[in-house]
Amino acid sequence: MLQKVFINRTLNLRKIKYIGLDMDHTLVRYNTQAFEELAYQGMLTKLVSEKSYPKEVLELKFKFHSVIRGLIVDSVRGNLLKVSRHGAIRASRHGTKSISFQQQQKDYRGTYVDLGSPDFSSIDTAFSLSVAILFGQLVDLKDSKPLEYPEYAQLLKDIVEVMDMSHRDDSLKSVVRDNKEKYIIQEPSVAQGLETYKKHGKKIFILTNSDFHYTKALLDYAINPFLKEHDSWQDLFEYTITSARKPRFFFDKLNFLKVNPSDGTMTNYDADLVPGVYQGGCADLFEKSLKVHGDDILYIGDHIYGDIVRLKKDCNWRTALVVEELGEEIEKMQTVKPSQDMIRELMQKKSPLEQQLVELVSTEIEEDKKMTEETTKLQTSITQIDTQIAPLIQKTQAAFNPTWGEIMRAGNEESYFANQVDRFADIYMPTLADLLAISPRSYFRSSRRPLAHELALSLTIEEL
Repeated sequence: MLQKVFINRTLNLRKIKYIGLDMDHTLVRYNTQAFEELAYQGMLTKLVSEKSYPKEVLELKFKFHSVIRGLIVDSVRGNLLKVSRHGAIRASRHGTKSISFQQQQKDYRGTYVDLGSPDFSSIDTAFSLSVAILFGQLVDLKDSKPLEYPEYAQLLKDIVEVMDMSHRDDSLKSVVRDNKEKYIIQEPSVAQGLETYKKHGKKIFILTNSDFHYTKALLDYAINPFLKEHDSWQDLFEYTITSARKPRFFFDKLNFLKVNPSDGTMTNYDADLVPGVYQGGCADLFEKSLKVHGDDILYIGDHIYGDIVRLKKDCNWRTALVVEELGEEIEKMQTVKPSQDMIRELMQKKSPLEQQLVELVSTEIEEDKKMTEETTKLQTSITQIDTQIAPLIQKTQAAFNPTWGEIMRAGNEESYFANQVDRFADIYMPTLADLLAISPRSYFRSSRRPLAHELALSLTIEEL
């Protein structure tokens, strides 16, 4: 059976008392492409009506596969960047146009991306894909008509503002509520899996930034029809915390409001929590009220920063990340495995030839000799292997996103996004259903990872 839950740090589920769930894109799965197109169209409309952009922006077309999660926006230069785990730029586009390696070197020589800089921002959730798509297209329009559009940084600011506006004024969520079958994916196994976890003594709560009325509408649709041992999601979840304002929930000192689930009205609440529905609050009060420690809680979300990074930095809850795109990428990895195996075999032939060439050329320089026939033969052999490798690499890359490749890789290195997953998520998986299919008594044991010198030593021993 193909592994679906991936382990960065050892986690004993038996010791977890509370399991917390983000709602959007975690507990409730969206049809991401349909939802992002809806968000995209809403932003176009508001850029014209609220920001007085030229009406030609209404003619732009949504291109879902032009970006991937984990890209970095350079709002000063108008670029989208694919960045390695160390912050080195491995691929880039200005607007929607590819930047040559030479131009990239000229623009970014010696630059390592620091997300602490206001010039850079990360596309780290499915909710921000439409932002990146639209930014690239508006950069193209700005370049073609410089006087009709604001500077690149203002473009990004305006896009984010109209996106936030769409979330606040209910223009986006009202469409989802009225067309749930188009935008929401029902997963019976999630509701049934949560009921199984409750049988094993796990207490489950929801912690979402969505408001109560939207939360109720989605849970009524995605959870209630598939419950067998509970009357509704309100009986399934011990606590439902809405409008949580993550990541502030994890570090700020905010009070809870008690929500009346029959009509959504709220009252101030300053006692210990009892099972029910709440708004706001903070992690500190939550832990004290429930009389639990941080490592008694496993929180599962899809937003690497808002759900995982800040939580790991500010609390000591255990963390699990949903990376929905990973499911499709794993399937593609299986498809390209024969090509990758061939690349590996060719590289094993190439490496000793390169070392021989280094030693030979070094000797020639040190002994002041001209290039020998042996040197030429080695160079020719290496070039021939490179000629074999190149189309295999192209074939492998083409299986993934045609523009950006894999989410978790930047060339041979881990991507910046993958590095964040590795650092801050104890476990990760494509969907919540993948975790719930596993026994709640499971022990996730992380494997020993070889360091660079250990890996080199093992390869040397194998050669001997």
